[in-house]
Amino acid sequence: MKPLKKAKKFKGPEGPVVLVILDGVGIGTCAEGDVVNRANTPILDWLAENALAARLKAHGTAVGMPSDEDMGNSEIGHNAIGCGRVFAQGARLVNEAIENRNLFAGDVWKELIDNVVQHDSKLHFMGLFSDGNVHSHIDHLEAMLTEAKNQGVKKAAVHILLDGRDVPPTSALDYVDRLENFLTALKKDGDIDFAIASGGGRMQITMDRYQANWGMVERGWKTHVLGEGRAFSSAREAIETLRRENPDTIDQDLPPFVIARGQAPLGPIEDNDSVIFYNFRGDRAIEISMAFENDEFDKFSRGPKLNVKYAGMMQYDGDALIPKKYLVNPPGIDRTVGEYLVNAGIRQLAISETQKFGHVTYFFNGNRSGKFDDSLEDYIEVPSDIVPFEQRPWMKAAEITDKVVDAIQSNKYEFIRLNYANGDMVGHTGIPQAVEIAVEAVDLCLARIVKAVKKADGILVVSADHGNSDDMYECDYKTGEVIYDEKTGKPKPRTAHSLNPVFAYVYAPDDNIRMKLSKHKDLGISSLAATCLTLLGFEPPDDYTPSIVEIDSSSDTKK
Repeated sequence: MKPLKKAKKFKGPEGPVVLVILDGVGIGTCAEGDVVNRANTPILDWLAENALAARLKAHGTAVGMPSDEDMGNSEIGHNAIGCGRVFAQGARLVNEAIENRNLFAGDVWKELIDNVVQHDSKLHFMGLFSDGNVHSHIDHLEAMLTEAKNQGVKKAAVHILLDGRDVPPTSALDYVDRLENFLTALKKDGDIDFAIASGGGRMQITMDRYQANWGMVERGWKTHVLGEGRAFSSAREAIETLRRENPDTIDQDLPPFVIARGQAPLGPIEDNDSVIFYNFRGDRAIEISMAFENDEFDKFSRGPKLNVKYAGMMQYDGDALIPKKYLVNPPGIDRTVGEYLVNAGIRQLAISETQKFGHVTYFFNGNRSGKFDDSLEDYIEVPSDIVPFEQRPWMKAAEITDKVVDAIQSNKYEFIRLNYANGDMVGHTGIPQAVEIAVEAVDLCLARIVKAVKKADGILVVSADHGNSDDMYECDYKTGEVIYDEKTGKPKPRTAHSLNPVFAYVYAPDDNIRMKLSKHKDLGISSLAATCLTLLGFEPPDDYTPSIVEIDSSSDTKK
């Protein structure tokens, strides 16, 4: 890669450029459900009046999704912010691989199918069960089940992780009924045994990330692999029963369950079986993949490594090679901001709490584990509390802020990036009161960062990776009216990300730095990369999405 060129007349600020990513904080379009607007946010309000302000796209094709009907998410959002360009992301890549049949022509698919046909064993599908298109899509599952049947597979088990987070909070039965009808039709002209075998809420089992709570993965292992747990005759019976017993619990938090015929569970995973984890997004797929693949494993009592053929929809960690086998090649992201700055000798800090630590490191760096240069980069993970987010909506914002303020004052770093997880993680609970506290907690912390940046004569950039807290109720976007639940008379809660734009504020307290908004229109969050490079005194690469700001050539800095 070619090195960055220094800007001819602007050498960067005296202090650091600080990029603050307010995860899940967008610009609402339905007023009643916009908790960001409802919250008391004097610092965000002040930035809107005193900083350069722009709106950026954070969903759909602007971040590499198949269409503009697709919401953005934290993974692809940080990819876009960190690499400065738009890459086709997992959902689009899998769609294309199924449409052109490259997925089914690949060696890994053939190996898994040949294994179960040869041994008359079972093919297992495990993953997030919805059409949210953030981690997975039920269309992909159905396409693979159809192809498996056509290639002679007689037995298949589907292990469903209930969503209620990227889709309506109690929509699980819609997907269960769809799949059951699909399987019934599939069986009509073939002697096959394809069935749902186990399940549970995505925030209860299997889909932990960043090794925050291996207990989730252990519960998933017992449920999916060992077939241990509370048994029901069908997924519908399980979900209806668990909802009656837990009336305030949404799908993502429902307890695990096993489907049984008589006394025997339908889908224990056994030697000579094949397993496909069909999520295309990586962060919540890595740990279960490790449990299947690692020869030595000490995170929980797994037992001897199973003799199964295991594959992911994609490779979830290209550096650690997790998993070893995968069906679709992930996006080839290169030349990220972090790598460019390391090559230019710029000292960097990346920090967040566990829930988003991988986003400001792994995803920001183009799905790359580790650092580009140990001597120039520091990564700080603040351990997240293992409690429901609505019970502690301030999360670790204060602790992150303590470390960021210290870092700004240290004069050690020229570029600092941080993520406040509150707006997204609490937003997913669907509880507006908790979300309001979460947004206000972040605003309080932002006040301290603004003060530190002013004192250091740095430059502050505040934006987001996607919306969530700005859209807490289901809404008719044509009229702007909230949709009410006929039974309760209350607004229908929304736990998914929004399709709304996000703000970008750029604030330079040094009066000698003269900035203006660039002439480029309809920019997305990928423009934040070129923006930060511009503010650091570099010319962004030609193929980066243009910066949202321009520096007046008459600007004078102290460097």
